Amino acid sequence: MAKQAFSSYFSVFSAFFSCFCLLNERNSLYLPAEKENFINNIHFFKREIMNKTELIDKIAAGAGLTKADAKKALDATTAAIKDALAAGDKIQLVGFGTFSVNEKPAREGINPATKQKIKIAAKKVAKFKAGAELADAVNK
Repeated sequence: MAKQAFSSYFSVFSAFFSCFCLLNERNSLYLPAEKENFINNIHFFKREIMNKTELIDKIAAGAGLTKADAKKALDATTAAIKDALAAGDKIQLVGFGTFSVNEKPAREGINPATKQKIKIAAKKVAKFKAGAELADAVNK
């Protein structure tokens, strides 16, 4: 699906862009200044990112809930996952994936601006490992 979308975006982009490009005396493509701002405001290569509102809409449609109930369900789910991870628990949803907490030890790093060695404190990070069904669905 992503390859298909990219291909169609690229085709539309190249056809559209070729309409606005001109050749200069060295036969190089250039974009006239008055059309450059117009082109810059068009986002052909937009990455598809689902936000919370769109996710709530999908949940509501898929489960036959109202949007308000779907929002409550999503908020309760994320709160439960957050609370479990904060308590150090592991959440395993068979087929979907596993949420867990990894502990990163303290280490020494280098400040790129000053090149001085710095100590980076130990910390805990949330981790998600996709289950087999989710991995298969993503790789189709």
